[in-house]
Amino acid sequence: MAVRVDLNISLDGFATMTDQTPEHPFGLDWGRLTAACVATRTFRARVLHDTSGEGMTGVDDEYAQACFAEVGAEIMGAGMFGLHHARNDPDWWGWWGEEPPFRCPVFVLTHSPRPRLEMAGGTAFHFLSATPRQALDLALEAADGSDVRIGGGPTVVRDFLKAGLVDRLHVAILPILLGRGIRLWDDLRGLEAGYAVTSGVAPSGITHLTFSR
Repeated sequence: MAVRVDLNISLDGFATMTDQTPEHPFGLDWGRLTAACVATRTFRARVLHDTSGEGMTGVDDEYAQACFAEVGAEIMGAGMFGLHHARNDPDWWGWWGEEPPFRCPVFVLTHSPRPRLEMAGGTAFHFLSATPRQALDLALEAADGSDVRIGGGPTVVRDFLKAGLVDRLHVAILPILLGRGIRLWDDLRGLEAGYAVTSGVAPSGITHLTFSR
């Protein structure tokens, strides 16, 4: 059982955008940040429900497979669910469609809790106002011996890292510069001291950096 993070970031450390609009709900550069991940066979099957078997294989797909493997519960921020988009709409089901890719209990950290939301495929969203430690205790119990993934966004991930609660951090560093957004590494000086660090480069140009206890 481990507490894990998998996150895409740019060369300058940005993991999400701040220029969201109704027309571009994830920001103008989101496609650049996620293009390689979205192109993998695993992402296409798991998230886009593409059963054709098409998609990129190789190193990036191996990391995509590992991202979903053995996860028994997920923790995410309100923005990753999509509450910032429709905070006061009780019928808003988030960004993930009728059958989200998580297939496990998902704990959404928010200052505006709402009733539990049961979705197709085994995903159940639980909305709570809690500290990282409190949320993790609930997620560990729900995971029942499997891993807990801290899904994001970067502000939530940073809170768990600062609290010393993450066993394994995998960042896919894309060879792009964004120049704006929310950075992962702020206020994490010396983080590497508590981990063994390994790296590998995929043909796509992505550097996969893993911090493991």
